[in-house]
Amino acid sequence: MTDLFSPITAGPFDLPHRVVMAPMTRNRAEEGNAPHSLNAKYYKQRSDAALIITEATQVCPEGMGYPGTPGIHSDAQIDGWRAVTDAVHETGGRIILQLWHVGRISHPDLQPGGTEPVAPSAIQPAGEAMTLSGMKPFVTPRALETAELPALVETYRTAAKNADMAGFDGVEVHGANGYLLDQFTRDSTNKRDDVYGGSVENRCRLPLEITDAVVDVWGADRVGYRISPFQPYNDISDSDPEATFCYLTTELAKRNLVYLHMVEMGGNEETGDFLSGRNKLFAKLRDLWPNTLITNGGYDRAKADAVIGGGLADMVSFGAPYLANPDLAERLHSGAAYNEPDRATFYGGSAKGYTDYPFLGD
Repeated sequence: MTDLFSPITAGPFDLPHRVVMAPMTRNRAEEGNAPHSLNAKYYKQRSDAALIITEATQVCPEGMGYPGTPGIHSDAQIDGWRAVTDAVHETGGRIILQLWHVGRISHPDLQPGGTEPVAPSAIQPAGEAMTLSGMKPFVTPRALETAELPALVETYRTAAKNADMAGFDGVEVHGANGYLLDQFTRDSTNKRDDVYGGSVENRCRLPLEITDAVVDVWGADRVGYRISPFQPYNDISDSDPEATFCYLTTELAKRNLVYLHMVEMGGNEETGDFLSGRNKLFAKLRDLWPNTLITNGGYDRAKADAVIGGGLADMVSFGAPYLANPDLAERLHSGAAYNEPDRATFYGGSAKGYTDYPFLGD
């Protein structure tokens, strides 16, 4: 039976197993939001993953929503990421850059010139932004003008080119978790009356235009896309997630992307819950998606084997377990115990709680 440690071919990648390191924000970029040597060590330590998907990485200064998150829009950032990819490749690993714009999930303190964040519509999200001077309430964003959107597409195209220059093996378009592309996709945050709002076709227009631009740079076999149909994070929802995400998935499938990366969290009291049938949308998306499907949602080895063995997903991404276990794939394979994560060091700081977790042999 196919399980978590069966080999798999995903596009150009011949992978020894199906354990993926999920993107996780760690807020440890240096001045100028550039990666540095500690980041290179962190990712190199975790290169036993079949694929590493990096922390979300802003495509432009306006895309920033948290202090200390890396970008891919300056020479220093490209150079910093090149050191990361070189380190991962030294051990035979494969690393994908996640392209990110937070949209309204930001604050003027984090924006160039102290301006308002941008969004599809001028709707203030509930909650608070993390700024350099502490938590502050989100503000009402500025709605992007129709005429601005072609330039935004080009921003993603440039970021994709920069990722290629930095030595990545591919890129993932971040369309999940209530950030900009998810804000365009879902009808609670997109109230536009132009060709980018209203119908599901219009709401998905910008995410698909951006995907096409990224594919122009990389080729479809090195581009993935992340969605989170039920995730309410960042004050987002949709009145008909089945219609919205079946349409988006169908359109992405036409583009023959190498993978679709789904976040299962939300809309369900349990996570990793493909098998009960309660999240029937996921089964529909599986039927619509012809290529590699990666799922994410509180998995352990048994649940991962079951979802892969049942044909409902091809790979499983692990988030929090990879924070504290640089050799997570080995631990999953052998059944060894996990290191306990230090939550106080998840966001920001230095090596403590970042690169100092022990390996099994230590």
